[in-house]
Amino acid sequence: MAAMGSAYVVGTFDTKGAELRYVAGLIARGHSVVTVDLSTTGEVSDADVSAAAVAAHHPDGPDAVFTGDRGSAVTAMALAFERFLTARDVDGIIGLGGSGGTALITPGMRVLPVGVPKVMVSTVASGDVSSYVDATDIAMFPSVTDVAGLNRISRRVLANAAHALLGAVTCPVPATEDKPAVALSMFGVTTPCVTEVARQLSAGYDPLVFHATGTGGRAMEKLVDDGLVRAVLDITTTEVCDLIAGGVMSAGEQRLDAIARTGVPYVGSCGALDMVNFGALDTVPPQYRDRNLYVHNPQVTLMRTSVGECRRIAEFIAAKLNACSGPVRFLLPIGGVSMLDAPGQPFYDPEADAVLFDVVESRVRQTADRRVERVPHNVNDPEFAAALVAAFREVAGSGEKTGQEAR
Repeated sequence: MAAMGSAYVVGTFDTKGAELRYVAGLIARGHSVVTVDLSTTGEVSDADVSAAAVAAHHPDGPDAVFTGDRGSAVTAMALAFERFLTARDVDGIIGLGGSGGTALITPGMRVLPVGVPKVMVSTVASGDVSSYVDATDIAMFPSVTDVAGLNRISRRVLANAAHALLGAVTCPVPATEDKPAVALSMFGVTTPCVTEVARQLSAGYDPLVFHATGTGGRAMEKLVDDGLVRAVLDITTTEVCDLIAGGVMSAGEQRLDAIARTGVPYVGSCGALDMVNFGALDTVPPQYRDRNLYVHNPQVTLMRTSVGECRRIAEFIAAKLNACSGPVRFLLPIGGVSMLDAPGQPFYDPEADAVLFDVVESRVRQTADRRVERVPHNVNDPEFAAALVAAFREVAGSGEKTGQEAR
């Protein structure tokens, strides 16, 4: 069996040494293993990579890690571990820990490309793990018992996790990706558009569709940073609404930054910029109770964006597009930005849309390679999908100069 790298077994050897060695021994039966100590006490262990060696990757050196204060030491070691991993050829990674160990290990896992197997055995894995996993593909294993010694339960749980990683690193997915990948963002109210665009591109491209729920946008941009997509069709930029108005599906201030960083060819639009997402109706903040609200389902309430919010949304998007070095087309669907933003529908508001379109058009610094275009159709009309595909074909030819890989 030829292996380009190794499976990394990571954790705090001063408190979890027996468990980490047990897991490493199981994986070593079928794959090369590197053990990594992330202890912050300064104790010396028998791990292949010492805690001091990891700490040396901190930008301020190991003294920034071994402070004697557990809180600051764990935070600093997490940063050092991230930088340590970026310089390594990692086939797969498994970590063990409680809440502190999980917070220490998972940031490093998140910097690894999507597709590199990542397993975290944790005491907190049965709760809300969104802050640990974020937009990556970390598999969380509940430890059931505490990670505090080997017993009849922990041996079985740790063995299952070890064998899961061993299977992932020794039985890779067959290489069938013979078409370049393109990323598309979608929401329920832009599904007809995205489905049609994906259909038209599927003969020559591998469409990867991301649900624009906050995590979806971050996951899409993670793949952009990892160089795993040739181009982006960001049809549904609705996560910006939640950032601006305090909804529950924001992708954060960093939305669109990966596009600017990488120069990946980009076609964007205003999909679902007419709505802010909240939970059940009774969770809508008091200041919004008299707004135009639409109960999408018992768990999701939508709020129509106002003229003022549309202005701020447009300003945010324009600033991000101005930072992009690669080819950009941003299409404005003059007939409405979602299923609900059409004549006779609850979010139809031509005044708010006009402000959105006008501000994007006026604030984007347009060049031969960065253009805003008006299309006289609703985002879900077939004509708008055709315009998106035409814009994509314009910018996709520029993809080679961006350095993005077609995988």
